[in-house]
Amino acid sequence: MGKYEVTWDQYDKFRQEYNQVADEKVLDKTSEYQSGTSTPQWADAVSLPTPLWEQDSAPILSGMGSRGGYPAADISQYAAKQFTKWLSKKTGRFYRLPTEAEWEYAARAGTTTPWSFGNDPERLDAYGWYFDNSFYDDQDKGHPDFGAGYRKVGSKKPNPWGLFDMHGNVSEWVLDAYDEGHYAELAGKQVSWKDAICWPTDVFPRVVRGGNWNSEAEGCRSAARLASDRSWQKRDPQFPKSIWWYTDAFHVGFRVVSPAKEPPEKDKLRYWDADTKAEINVLVSNDKIVRAIIDKDEQAEVTRKGDE
Repeated sequence: MGKYEVTWDQYDKFRQEYNQVADEKVLDKTSEYQSGTSTPQWADAVSLPTPLWEQDSAPILSGMGSRGGYPAADISQYAAKQFTKWLSKKTGRFYRLPTEAEWEYAARAGTTTPWSFGNDPERLDAYGWYFDNSFYDDQDKGHPDFGAGYRKVGSKKPNPWGLFDMHGNVSEWVLDAYDEGHYAELAGKQVSWKDAICWPTDVFPRVVRGGNWNSEAEGCRSAARLASDRSWQKRDPQFPKSIWWYTDAFHVGFRVVSPAKEPPEKDKLRYWDADTKAEINVLVSNDKIVRAIIDKDEQAEVTRKGDE
């Protein structure tokens, strides 16, 4: 699992490829993809994120921070999954989002207390950015609507396994759909990690974990769960709304995992690509979408802060 949340410095390397290939001939939007029988070429292709909504995002990012180790935020789960596909193609090593069970296992780091450091919420200040400590004295800093915001990854103490920001900073996407009763269905059963995943069938709600800079201490517990919501897109004027950017989710980011045992090639797309008709419809109908074959490049480092 990534030691840190993915930073803007790292994510920008991914989204900058959009401008590099947008004017070139890219893959045709074929009926095979729409019908769910992707050609090998489409299976290899990576969807690159469309440009960020600069008019609204620029003043927010200027206060929040987007260079030098700040966590990437306001992106959809699909965008996070495509980053892991791009990273896998770039490096030749398989990456994906963690499952919800994997995330909590890593957050607990062998502990059984509400937070990985114990039972006392007063100690959270040393381990994470949350509601009580994320405000800025400088009115030009932070999200302009809140006067608070995320901070550079790794600024607080790590959990017992050396993972930073598992409590607070930005909430983190996992693979699972949000289902209040899913854990209850598994109670008392022995199942494989794969069978424990609650695979999504709709865009909302999906799970983010760990709490964030606008969460109370309780929301940053190892077991705390948060469901994604359509309100995270409320200021997006597009129709259909972006499958990449959530205009009101600067509290949501992600980290990646690279499992010791890599899945077969035929199974990888389930961890990476669109899994709803709504997302696929945008991919095959929107002329701004760019899908490209990504050549393997220099080895990327995802377990460090990013460019300092």
